[in-house]
Amino acid sequence: MSDPILLVLIIAAALMYDFVNGFHDAANAIATTVATHALSPRNAIILARTLNFVGALIHTAVAYTIGKGVVDSQFITMPMLLAATVGAVLWGYFTWYFGLPSSSTHALVGGLMGVALFVSGFDFGILEMKGINKILIAMILSPAVGIILGIIFMVLLSWLAYKFPYRKSAVFFKRFQVISASFVALTHGMNDAQNAMGVITIALVTSGYLQEFAVPIWVRLASAFFIGLGTSVGGWRIIKTMGHKMTKLREPIDGCAAETAAGSVILAASLVGAPISTTHVATSAIAGSAMAHRLGAVRWPILGNIVLAWVFTFPGAGIFGILTYLLVNAIFN
Repeated sequence: MSDPILLVLIIAAALMYDFVNGFHDAANAIATTVATHALSPRNAIILARTLNFVGALIHTAVAYTIGKGVVDSQFITMPMLLAATVGAVLWGYFTWYFGLPSSSTHALVGGLMGVALFVSGFDFGILEMKGINKILIAMILSPAVGIILGIIFMVLLSWLAYKFPYRKSAVFFKRFQVISASFVALTHGMNDAQNAMGVITIALVTSGYLQEFAVPIWVRLASAFFIGLGTSVGGWRIIKTMGHKMTKLREPIDGCAAETAAGSVILAASLVGAPISTTHVATSAIAGSAMAHRLGAVRWPILGNIVLAWVFTFPGAGIFGILTYLLVNAIFN
């Protein structure tokens, strides 16, 4: 198979990954607004779709980390990129089917690492440990910070609302939640849409179409469009898990606290180029806002199942990537 054909397949797979990312992670921005009735499902999806697109065009630091900070770029080949991206897509579909909010970002990183290690005979020297350590640190810290900020914002907003009549404060927070949901959608685009950009750009460099790693404007526009398109489809199974099964978000003030906390963490990570799991952060922030009321407000077995999905994402996506790599070699070699 020639490089141009492989390049087209990688671009198609990366954009499909972006699409899956969009509908898989649609719940991050809109689960709470739908659960608290601050927005109708239709309006929530339109809002998330639009701001996912805008956010994807703002920043590219995360794309650099994905493209240059996971596997040594001198070792990367086009079949590896294709297999890793397809593996991440397959893992996304697998977890979506079971309604589990796993990380699309960690699926891509797991696919890249799994395929690279398999091809190299498990030579860990080909991994860019500086970039991987950044991802792992962010993976550990971001959910913890999400929980803490969820609690803090819930306490702070409750203290502010205490001085006003319930009906007046409820109307205010219902309107404010539109802003907080917009914040999450915008930052989600800034972080998660960069993943596909990183894959496509490193593929362009590997195939010789680019001399250095710099995300072209057409790559940014295409990635932004497809993550927005995926959000339009929506991930209703996951929305149900995050907004209803894990805990009951009854009031807009709960959603405001969770979304403000999640958006703050995602924004900070995006600015420093850390490709975090927006799903981890959104889920943790929801749990934190619920815990501010009482620990029993969170259905811990449901949260435990979600954590298991997170733990298995790296090896799961890696296995799907390796199987895809074997299939590509069997067909074209």
